[in-house]
Amino acid sequence: MNLYDCKILLVDDNRELLTMTERILRKSGYEHIVCCGTCREALTLFAGEKPELVILDIMLPDGDGFTLFRRMREIAQTPILFLSAKDEDNDRLFGLGLGADDYITKPFLPQELVLRVGAILRRAWLTRPNGEEAKEAQSTLRLGERFISFENATVEYRGKTVQLTAKELALLKKLFLNRGNIVTFDAICQAVWNDSYYGYENTLMVHIRHLREKIEEDPSHPKWILTARGIGYRLCAEGKEKE
Repeated sequence: MNLYDCKILLVDDNRELLTMTERILRKSGYEHIVCCGTCREALTLFAGEKPELVILDIMLPDGDGFTLFRRMREIAQTPILFLSAKDEDNDRLFGLGLGADDYITKPFLPQELVLRVGAILRRAWLTRPNGEEAKEAQSTLRLGERFISFENATVEYRGKTVQLTAKELALLKKLFLNRGNIVTFDAICQAVWNDSYYGYENTLMVHIRHLREKIEEDPSHPKWILTARGIGYRLCAEGKEKE
């Protein structure tokens, strides 16, 4: 499948900005774009159109993007990019902490949007059963009493199932493919964001913290995802595939 065949859902109540964003993406080669301006419309289109990516504003006339994000993630683990005029660090980190795949503030450079969209879709494509890296990671990883399914993006523990976000899944896959070895910050950011570590320091720490909360007995004293101070992270080699 060509990434330009992916369907993108744009959600923004600013019609001028919505039209401009759609034009930027179409000019870059994305042809399947669906637009709307309210939470209600977005949920209907999300369930019916099944887009491969959602670009979501935060301030909407009938609700907020953070709440809409949660409702969408209850339906499917589709990649979601926040595109908002709210550029405060707290809002950006809150959105990323929810599990968003990226966050861009308005105004933005057209090329930046295109690059971010392409990076998100490529990462999502790697979670499908295509490509060498995806094939290598199609297994269930055992970490103590927890079993992680890379195919379903889930963590099973004592009869309970927790969903991994797309970012958490990509991060864990990178560590799993190099288990026992240190993976540098730059290598992780290239795998997860298709970018260098510069500018993603806080974002990476947020995702590591949330991932630890899902797979560690005591996230404050991790046993599986270990920090190599000043270098990167390492997935403990004791983790093994479930037989």
